[in-house]
Amino acid sequence: MIFASLILVVAMANTDNSSYTTVLQTYVHDGRVNYLGLCKAPEFPKYIDQLSAIDPAQFKNSKDELAFWINAYNAFTLKVICDHYPVKSINELHTGGLYIGTLIHGTIWDKKFFSIHGQEMSLNQVEHQIIRKRFKEPRAHFALVCASKSCPALRSEAYDGAKLDQQLNDQAKQFFSDSKKNFFEVNRRVAHLSKILDWYSGDFGASKKEILLFVASFAPSEAAADIKANPDDWKIQYTDYDWSLNE
Repeated sequence: MIFASLILVVAMANTDNSSYTTVLQTYVHDGRVNYLGLCKAPEFPKYIDQLSAIDPAQFKNSKDELAFWINAYNAFTLKVICDHYPVKSINELHTGGLYIGTLIHGTIWDKKFFSIHGQEMSLNQVEHQIIRKRFKEPRAHFALVCASKSCPALRSEAYDGAKLDQQLNDQAKQFFSDSKKNFFEVNRRVAHLSKILDWYSGDFGASKKEILLFVASFAPSEAAADIKANPDDWKIQYTDYDWSLNE
């Protein structure tokens, strides 16, 4: 029994995301999710169980751990949609809707509806207390998906510590190239940015100039070049956020 338990612990210490990648490749296309198929896929709940069993303390590499938490956030977001599907928006799952739910901490993001290694957790804990606070990686914002159309596109593969930098850079470039979320009027020097850059502005820079220079690292080439050359001349406006389900 002891030997068998040790084998189980070792197995769980090595996150196998291959089944999750298969699920994502099958049911996610261009960032849109086929929830009807995903929610019936037998591989998905098995992966959820695997995530829940893992002890995050076993990760020795910070990139492996960050990849784990991003995968966990996205997978449990998918799960909570499946648990209530069909829905038109994740906002239907909040107590009192988005605004009242936010005020009273009654959103689905506040609810402890899953566990990691026996600890009950919420999506807000994963995002704010772990990913943002511990890793201070602004590109993670473009990997976390809240099941809405204005969120970053859900990637059709699991995040992997060995290639996390490449994946996060790619996510950021995709995000700032999506004109439904961000667009740039170079002639007027106005950057129309996602509300994500407003809500979490401090994660991207201490000033408007710093935020713009961060954005320029991933923006389309013409806008990026002009922002880098004339950061003080650019203005920021924030786009409307579409909370419709990313279906």
